[in-house]
Amino acid sequence: MPELRRAERRFHTAGDGVETWHSFSYGVHYDPEQIGFGPIMAINTEHVAPGRGYDVHEHADVEIVTWVLEGVLRHEDSTGQSGDVRPGTAQRLSAGTGVRHSERNGSDTEPLVFVQTMLRSSRDDAPEYAQVEVPGDTGVLVPTVDVHAPAEVFALRLAPGGRAVVPAAARVLVVVTSGTVVCGDLLAGEGDELRSADGLGLELASPRGAAALVWLLHA
Repeated sequence: MPELRRAERRFHTAGDGVETWHSFSYGVHYDPEQIGFGPIMAINTEHVAPGRGYDVHEHADVEIVTWVLEGVLRHEDSTGQSGDVRPGTAQRLSAGTGVRHSERNGSDTEPLVFVQTMLRSSRDDAPEYAQVEVPGDTGVLVPTVDVHAPAEVFALRLAPGGRAVVPAAARVLVVVTSGTVVCGDLLAGEGDELRSADGLGLELASPRGAAALVWLLHA
């Protein structure tokens, strides 16, 4: 059976109009047992108040994958990309040798919620940006953005009573973004994670419907 990590076990950071829940050690938060999972270094769920966000800052040597759950993310980076990212669009920023970007709530009235994952990158040259529109299919793993790392990320939507099979990988990580997901005897709710490192696949079901991000980690 996979490990079930409850949302309430995540680290919490509160700033000026931004609240973040960290799945792994990040910044001032440190737990030697939670420093990553395969190539994944961070999974942060960000809640950003209207008009707030992160001003220009820098990253290097990481893949940054962003999935908006609610609201509008206004993005600008040093590769020349800028614009709004909404639910249904997966964004990837490969930092390479170094990239500067800003992330802000694009609305002055509505909140913004997004999940951001950072992975160790195999890219060591100029930064690169990509985004794709993800179909809203149910019951199947829908590919999202490619990453320069031994990993694949999929979006999964389950209708009430729906089921899906996650294929085998060295490690599998499922982030439940809404609803509830059943895996064997485990019941995972919003913000919970299922982590498997046994090289096997997972069978998922949902009694009332759910959405999740699914990572297949191959090293």
